[in-house]
Amino acid sequence: MKKRISRKHFRLRIDEMIATLRQEIMSGKYAVGSYLPSENDLEERFELSNASVRNALKVLVDEGLIEKIARVGNRVTSPPPGRETVIKFGYVHDIADLVEMERLLAEFHRLHPQIRVQPVELPSSSYSQTLKEYMDSGLLDAVIMNNNNFQDFAEQGSLDLLERVEPMEDGYPFLTKPFQRGEDILVQPFIYSPVVLCYNKDHFDEAGVPVPDSSWTWRDLFACGRRIAVKNERFGFYFYLPSRNRWPIFMLQSGARFEADAEGRFRLPHGTRLVESLETCKEVLGMTDVFPRILSESDADAEALFLKGKVSVIMTTYFFLNQLRASGIAFDVSPLPGLHDSSTLLIVNGLAVNSKSANKGAARLLVDFLTSYETQLYLRRHTLNITAHRRAMAYNGDEAIYRPSRFYLYREIFPTLRLITELGLTNVQLKSIQRDIMLFLSGLQDGESLRVQLESLLNPTATEEVKIKE
Repeated sequence: MKKRISRKHFRLRIDEMIATLRQEIMSGKYAVGSYLPSENDLEERFELSNASVRNALKVLVDEGLIEKIARVGNRVTSPPPGRETVIKFGYVHDIADLVEMERLLAEFHRLHPQIRVQPVELPSSSYSQTLKEYMDSGLLDAVIMNNNNFQDFAEQGSLDLLERVEPMEDGYPFLTKPFQRGEDILVQPFIYSPVVLCYNKDHFDEAGVPVPDSSWTWRDLFACGRRIAVKNERFGFYFYLPSRNRWPIFMLQSGARFEADAEGRFRLPHGTRLVESLETCKEVLGMTDVFPRILSESDADAEALFLKGKVSVIMTTYFFLNQLRASGIAFDVSPLPGLHDSSTLLIVNGLAVNSKSANKGAARLLVDFLTSYETQLYLRRHTLNITAHRRAMAYNGDEAIYRPSRFYLYREIFPTLRLITELGLTNVQLKSIQRDIMLFLSGLQDGESLRVQLESLLNPTATEEVKIKE
């Protein structure tokens, strides 16, 4: 004899069906204009009779979430005013313009009118820490973060805030590598860039100097900088020295890395390439007729000088090229000069879903939209970004904007792309040695003193380790 199910139990199942379908509609799982599964499928899924399923669907009709089409099915409608799902999307202010974020979010809302995205622009200073605090408090549902931010999260034990994502179709494996833990991908690559040179073509023409190419060494650049610089008018070369995406490049190009011994201690022998490579960087800083001695607060200052025609060559990224589209400057790009090798840094901006979000379904839809072929193709055609979608970047039709002739050199330098973690240090360790490296580059410390100091900083005592963590 079957156990009789109480009326209360049926009521709970009906309420569960209503709540589940309501959430799935509001999260965008069922897009406006699409149809819910058949009533037979809903009966099986929720273990309800046909009459109970119809009663549950009537509630959703009364709420304005679906409409019943005779002999066809139940179609999802636009939600009534005030009933949208709101997701909060966090990113650095600077990225909004370079990817035309306002337009992208408007298109997302057109496709998913039941979801409203609330942009939350965060300050670039201490971005990783702010991102972590906001996500931990559930104040953000989806975020943009780069590989350096991800490394900060990893070192702080905060990767559990990142929801696992599925691999992008037609994506590059080397772009997901910096966002992986084991087999799990925790951030979906969005746009990326190598660090490159950007130069003013008119300045080279005026000086009668050949433009940079892949054979250049840093000394070639320094010599070129002297010929292009015009006293009291413009400098030859500049970059923002303290940037974590600038000075470590010289160490990467040494071909060496920091390695701990069996006891976990770092040993830097005399004549180590890691220190010697910084001599090249120090050399350009001493060329005051080429490299301006000014106090910069960020990469934006170097880029502002280039926009004003005060510098002929800067070390920058493809992200910056978007600011040049309406500048009237005849510009182009070139690989970085080489030292012991031609390594350059890879910077990847990706999209992540907060594992603590109450609207993970809607946040996933936003990530999927921004990394879809259609969106990535729009970025490929209307901006100067390199998108993560391989097929979108292979587009070979009409161009919507001016594109410099050497734009596609990024394809040729794939073998030179390196992550900053390949130096063998954590972000905390890089930060701990930066001050002394800046002293060396400024001429306030010699190479041997720097070598000794780096060993000391990378091998702290137990008391010092506590202070570093604090």
